[in-house]
Amino acid sequence: MQQTILSYKQRGKWGKASYRGNCSGHIIKDLLELFQPRKFVEVFSGSGTGRDVAKDLGYKNSVHLDLNEGWNALVDEIPTGSDFVFSHPPYWDIIQYSKVNNRIHKDDLSNPISYEEFIKKLDQVNSKIYQSLVNGGRHAFLVGDLRKKGKYYSIIKDMAWIGDLEVHMLKEQHNTISGRKNYGGTFVPINHEHLLIFRKNHIWNVPVKLTHTKEFNLKNFDNMTWRDLIQGALEHLGGHAQLKDIYSIVQDSKKAKKNQHWKEKVRQTLQIHDNFQSSSRGNWELAIA
Repeated sequence: MQQTILSYKQRGKWGKASYRGNCSGHIIKDLLELFQPRKFVEVFSGSGTGRDVAKDLGYKNSVHLDLNEGWNALVDEIPTGSDFVFSHPPYWDIIQYSKVNNRIHKDDLSNPISYEEFIKKLDQVNSKIYQSLVNGGRHAFLVGDLRKKGKYYSIIKDMAWIGDLEVHMLKEQHNTISGRKNYGGTFVPINHEHLLIFRKNHIWNVPVKLTHTKEFNLKNFDNMTWRDLIQGALEHLGGHAQLKDIYSIVQDSKKAKKNQHWKEKVRQTLQIHDNFQSSSRGNWELAIA
């Protein structure tokens, strides 16, 4: 594990190969051999892959926690302060483990909850993991991206980053369902996962990075050009419109508010850019490339 691109074509002998969503034991083995922790804790241990790896490597003080074993990541305490935690959470509800294990639990992170609630609960678990580490300890976090109903979700970009990021690795996925299909058009299957390693470098001060998604009207951007502004207006109006309708869209933009001669600027922009063409007097449309 001396590079940031990881690839394991075989998952190895550890754990249950039939257990959906479990990771290759090779990645846990390589992490343990790289960092050589004194105490190893695994969160979301699933089918027991990490337990088998730890046994092979001679760990006598490793701890493996999972809802299947009666340990609730949202409520229960991580029972030991360790210098290394490996976690491989559900990828939202892509695999609903209540169905796989025939056991429904309200705190199962793979339940069909909203994405926002999933991220909130994942942040709660990750904060508990960070708190449980001894100073200088590491949290190795493995998770993938997903696509649902045509929308792409990147869990690592939406969750809180707790601790100092030491390294970001990409792991190639093998034998995925999407990888066995042929897709047409512009669809690109997801064949990678992210391995983030966070280090606890301070006892009390915790560096936390948060991502907030906000909607912002492009008309209020300081660097919006007149050309882009008018193109947006025409697209909003269906690709063709009367000049007065373009005015009605542009008039509340930041550029128009800062220029008292904004109507003249709109007309000038329509005339000098080949993005626009006049279909008749006072009527404009987007030019076809």
